[in-house]
Amino acid sequence: MLAESYTAVIARGEDWTDGSATEPYEASWAREAAISLRRLEPAPVSGDASARVQISLDGLHWIDEGTTVEIPSEVGKIALARLTGFPGYLRLVADMADGDSAFMLATLSLKA
Repeated sequence: MLAESYTAVIARGEDWTDGSATEPYEASWAREAAISLRRLEPAPVSGDASARVQISLDGLHWIDEGTTVEIPSEVGKIALARLTGFPGYLRLVADMADGDSAFMLATLSLKA
């Protein structure tokens, strides 16, 4: 039996700053997920930059899932997080120093 899978771009060419969030994505049907981040353009970074995975049952009220993904500091580098056992909706929220930004591509790959 083949596993059902789907890949969705949840942020394409967006300029992230501290607190930026992707659109919620309904993923309750999936057994596992992989989230990849790729920096598209260079930008100065004064400190560590990461994105928190958040989960929601309704797509409106969010809690941190506990996984973080490093936001790559170099153009073209890819960072990856793997998830299992999540309910409902997924999204990412950026944690960056004030004044930092990142032009990002975020992809969510889901498998049943």
